[in-house]
Amino acid sequence: MIDKADAVMTWLGRHWRLGVLLVWAIAAIWMVNERWNSIHWLVLTDTDDNMRLVQVRAWLHGQGWYDLRQYKLNPPAGFDIHWSRLVDLPIAGLYLLFQPFVGAVWAERWAAGLAPLLPMGVAMAAAALTVRRLIDPRAFFLGAVLLLFGQSALLMYMPMRIDHHGWQLALLMVTVAGLCDPDRARGGATVGIGTALSMVIGLELFLYLAVAGATVALRWVWDGEERQRMQAYALTLAGGTAAGYLVFASEANRVARCDALTPVWLSTMLVAGALLFLLSRLRIQSRAGRLAVAVAAGGALAGAFALVWPTCLGRPEQVSPELERLWLANVREAKPLYSHPIRTILPVIALPAAGIIGTVWAAWRARGTPAFGTWLPMVVLTLFSSLMLLWQTRAGPSAQLLAIPGAAAIGWTFVPWTATHRSIAVRVLGTGAALLVLVLALTTPWIARNLPATVAPVSAYRKTVNRANARCPQLRSLAPIGRMPEATIMTFVDLGPRLIAVTHHKAIAGPYHRNGDAILDIHHAFDGTPENARATALRHGATLLLVCPNMSESTIYRSRSPKGFYARLSRDETFDWLEPVPLPADSPYRLWRIR
Repeated sequence: MIDKADAVMTWLGRHWRLGVLLVWAIAAIWMVNERWNSIHWLVLTDTDDNMRLVQVRAWLHGQGWYDLRQYKLNPPAGFDIHWSRLVDLPIAGLYLLFQPFVGAVWAERWAAGLAPLLPMGVAMAAAALTVRRLIDPRAFFLGAVLLLFGQSALLMYMPMRIDHHGWQLALLMVTVAGLCDPDRARGGATVGIGTALSMVIGLELFLYLAVAGATVALRWVWDGEERQRMQAYALTLAGGTAAGYLVFASEANRVARCDALTPVWLSTMLVAGALLFLLSRLRIQSRAGRLAVAVAAGGALAGAFALVWPTCLGRPEQVSPELERLWLANVREAKPLYSHPIRTILPVIALPAAGIIGTVWAAWRARGTPAFGTWLPMVVLTLFSSLMLLWQTRAGPSAQLLAIPGAAAIGWTFVPWTATHRSIAVRVLGTGAALLVLVLALTTPWIARNLPATVAPVSAYRKTVNRANARCPQLRSLAPIGRMPEATIMTFVDLGPRLIAVTHHKAIAGPYHRNGDAILDIHHAFDGTPENARATALRHGATLLLVCPNMSESTIYRSRSPKGFYARLSRDETFDWLEPVPLPADSPYRLWRIR
């Protein structure tokens, strides 16, 4: 039986791609079934998902490849969106594939439902490949399956989650697979291409990619034979970024901005690639010498960046202090993980904690062998991504994906090592501790969801807010508004993208930092006097005012400005310039015509 089991595992190790495809297909079928109602009712819960759909529609209906302005926000000038068309391609491709068979409406739903599963397949394959290279060819299965237990990461791949984060996370895992590739030139090229494509999409994971690039240079410092990896990385980083800029950079990204692949980051990547390539050509025998020139090159790059692009040394969004205080500081995912309730914290940290334990143990066990140089970058990335949670909760998905190799190491090598150890204490305590870590890592999301009210109570206030957040974006809630003649509507910033995605109406603002003036106009309108609110509406050509009582954004205005326009409106105060528009009795909205 043992020989047969070994034979099966060996066969699976040779045909690992088929195994990953099978895991992906089963997961995809389950996820589509789980989210069928969301697909059927076009439930796009995130503002960026709605905006992505609107962007793809505009492109398919004739908007230019390089024109990414959203003209249904802040009309007539439009709203500047700092994205690229790269993520639009698979969504548009799926739409065009389905449209002849099911019509435009259902083609759009199927495209939005299936598009997130494509980057999930890439991430799953890259995780499986990384585990194969780091641990054992037969262990790929753990890499593929563990992705499904990272709750925060998996949410990025659920049907209808069509924004760019899923692709960026997938490319991060491709980069990690390149770091672990025994073929140095191929591995370096993989890291460079993965980094370049991720930067084309956005800069959200730039810090992780920079750390990955730094580990390529440090491996060369430690081992001069790693020059091939660094050389290939340098060429593909510079060349891939340049090609990505030429093909995908929008008209708005051809000026010096800090938040996307603009001339700022194009020039930086070109110089970085050139410096790394020059370093790879040096024949320096000592580690101290290689470290010295690497530090000098890094210092030169940092100094040049500070000298040429000093405005980009702060936050890349470059928002005003007022906009950061009124809007950006209130974004929940931008807050540290420890500021959230225990129900949120536990599912996020469980897998990264196991990943840290596993990677540190695997690197320690590999000391003195060539495998140590492969595990060390994983230790750095796993620790770095987990520490990022102390800065922003949005680091959760990347921390969970980067934890997969370490968690797999616990299951594949640590448990067998402790179970066969000559010390009975190690056999009993070590095996028990390892199994406990794995069980907690895999089951904590379920445990957190089922915490009793006495441990993690949900207040009546929070339930009311959650109910409003769920009801207001629904198609049936917005349908009566969508049947009204086309208009520009003044509404919450976070409602703007959903409103323009499912109706023919226009809105004043959406949560996109380049358009700070319009966002501030909305905040000033709801925080300030009724006269200022009316002036704001008229200035933007808005003829309707739409609010969703108790939606998260509304609670900010109410608590921050108890005497402001929205707070007074929520207390049913009337104003002579607002004419109530009747809506169905069960509508979560309130609507007025602006006289």
